[in-house]
Amino acid sequence: MGKEITSRSENYSEWYQDLVIKADLAENSAVRGCMVIKPYGYAIWEKMQRALDQMFKDTGHSNAYFPLFIPKSFFAKEAAHIEGFAKECAVVTHYRLRNTADGKGIEVDPDAKLEEELIVRPTSETIIWNTYRNWIQSYRDLPILVNQWANVVRWEMRTRLFLRTAEFLWQEGHTAHASAEEAMEETTKMLGVYADFAENWMAMPVIKGVKTANERFAGAVETFCIEALMQDGKALQAGTSHFLGQNFARAFDVKFTNKAGVQDYVWATSWGVSTRLMGALVMAHSDDDGLVLPPKLAPIQVVIVPIYKNEEQLAQLNEYSQKIKKSLEARGISVKYDNRDTHKPGWKFAEYELKGVPVRIAIGPRDMENHSVEVARRDTKEKAVYQVVDLDVKIEHLLNQIQENIYNKALSFRETATWKADTMAEFTDILDNKGGFVHAHWDGTTETELKIKELTKATIRCIPLDNKPESGSCILTGKPSTQRVVFARAY
Repeated sequence: MGKEITSRSENYSEWYQDLVIKADLAENSAVRGCMVIKPYGYAIWEKMQRALDQMFKDTGHSNAYFPLFIPKSFFAKEAAHIEGFAKECAVVTHYRLRNTADGKGIEVDPDAKLEEELIVRPTSETIIWNTYRNWIQSYRDLPILVNQWANVVRWEMRTRLFLRTAEFLWQEGHTAHASAEEAMEETTKMLGVYADFAENWMAMPVIKGVKTANERFAGAVETFCIEALMQDGKALQAGTSHFLGQNFARAFDVKFTNKAGVQDYVWATSWGVSTRLMGALVMAHSDDDGLVLPPKLAPIQVVIVPIYKNEEQLAQLNEYSQKIKKSLEARGISVKYDNRDTHKPGWKFAEYELKGVPVRIAIGPRDMENHSVEVARRDTKEKAVYQVVDLDVKIEHLLNQIQENIYNKALSFRETATWKADTMAEFTDILDNKGGFVHAHWDGTTETELKIKELTKATIRCIPLDNKPESGSCILTGKPSTQRVVFARAY
């Protein structure tokens, strides 16, 4: 099975595409630019959803749902917002079809034109803030802490499964506050939630930072982000949290009476992550033999494969294996027992290696006699014989070890692929021959930022929140700079 996947060193892009398809995560659909998320892939997304959803609820948020369609006039109310999304919008203009005159096909009924076109949501700030106007009159109505799990459409022309598709799944939080300080606290809190999820669930180290003015979300005052490094040395933006100021409240006339009895505009945030995290999960950890999944997000954490020669042995192994399965499940471990007689054990081993199952247990008649099992871990390929006594505790400990090891491996890779550049020549050499994150001085202007992107295809991923002041000179213009920012080529 593994041999059907292009190697990373040969062609990283094809390796990724092969792996997503061969591991049954997703496939291209009949609709250009859209994907079908297959059951195994969706099971990973569900685990992501459950973890994030609980984290949102633990921080006081509730789920709601808002319409898929947004009146065109709503977008016109916030100039920066529409400018940022205008080229990506799908527009509904009619509401009915009819048979063609020859009866051989169908066509759009020209008499069914909408009075106002509807935008298929690329994001929901406009429809939500129009709604919040009806919910908010006083400081007593604040804060509003709402999250939505939904799909959105951004009409991408160059697509790649999970990383960039015309339609994708995501969550979007939209909150309303009585003060700028409270809104900013919310913005940074949710950035912390995303970083916690990325590192402790996805086993993916991230840099927390703020975007430059040029890279901000359309309509935001500040955009904060988490940036991760993939194995090919490219960066991937894994989540964003936006301080929207009073921009959308002004656009939709959302005012409240504060404690002093004075009317003011509401302060806002929005924040989101999407199925792009699925792509990040694949690219951050996997190898030429298939997926490498952190146990916390693996749909199957342990697979048990019986090794037998006849039906009598299988019957005995079934009973023995089911007892082990139940003991593991009692500790909250997800287990699959694969006793299919349609495939040989070697084929099954390759299948579960391809799908990234963290732990494989093989059991044969001799193992049963010795009250033992053979355990193989996906991350290191190591095998060991475990006694069945307290096997549930041992496997639980092993899963924790694997989760930690996958994170440490990704962190070690990032550290070895993080550089400093003081000249444009150094900067270009690193990007062309090494890849990774490059910490370099920048003069703070959008003009220089865009020129560096034009020359190198590298963008400023973020200004790290833990940045320390450091005097220097911009790598392009030589003008003074007070800190280094993080550059990289990116997805």
